[in-house]
Amino acid sequence: MEQKQMKLNIELGDKEAEGIYANFAIIGFSPSEMIFDFARIMPGKNKGKVFSRIVMTPQNAKSFLKALQDNVKKYESQFGEIKVYGKPNQDRNIGFQMPKEGSEDAQQ
Repeated sequence: MEQKQMKLNIELGDKEAEGIYANFAIIGFSPSEMIFDFARIMPGKNKGKVFSRIVMTPQNAKSFLKALQDNVKKYESQFGEIKVYGKPNQDRNIGFQMPKEGSEDAQQ
């Protein structure tokens, strides 16, 4: 049995086309949904702001994960390996050090 390919039209508004920069993500979940908060944190600061929240079903989140993994592989095959800095399993700092408690930056 041959599957018909359906044409899908996606509209991208001017505001959305600008994109939102994020260098930090917070992920939460319940049995029925996964919540992705995308935030910006400036190096040396212990305060950030969430600029976008995406809510998905766990099934859609897993499909998104597979699509992201596939696209990272395609990116690396075209442009080379993406280097991740920092110690293994310490990717929460996203390439910069969080301020130490008691430091001047930590108190702002």
